[in-house]
Amino acid sequence: MIHGTLVHLRQVAPDDLDLLERWNIDPDFAGAFNYFGLRPAGTYTQRFAEEGMLSERHGTLLIVLPDGTPIGDVSYHQVAYGPNAGGRVYNIGIAIAPAHRGKGYGPEAQRLLAAYLFDTYPIMRVEASTDSTNIVEQRALEKAGFTREGVLRKAQWRSGGWHDLFVYSKLRGE
Repeated sequence: MIHGTLVHLRQVAPDDLDLLERWNIDPDFAGAFNYFGLRPAGTYTQRFAEEGMLSERHGTLLIVLPDGTPIGDVSYHQVAYGPNAGGRVYNIGIAIAPAHRGKGYGPEAQRLLAAYLFDTYPIMRVEASTDSTNIVEQRALEKAGFTREGVLRKAQWRSGGWHDLFVYSKLRGE
């Protein structure tokens, strides 16, 4: 378990898979900026069975309150900026249940995930992107110590249209 003040991050256990599957198909849980249409049922169960939920390529951790109540998840996937290992970075994402948003859990969870990735892998950079109109997530990333770098124009197809994304990063030692 990775301990924070407001929240902790913990590994996904077999008993958590039903909850993750429900969150995966619930547009209300995803919210306007994380809903990308219907997804296949059993996605997490299959992934857990095949390779677990933490690997060098990608991973998912649950965000839990100090009493153990799951309120969301953070995830990461590897991105390559060149053919060698030195160009590998991690892109992170977050989803928090609507009832638990706006309480400071997101910035802490993202800060904890970035620290975990820096402690675990020989990387220089952790990055995240968010919709250019998602002001709440932009603030959360900045509170977590990320710096806005630029715009990816029309980089994401969601809800029937193309959306600009703001790119944020945190470098080792920041």
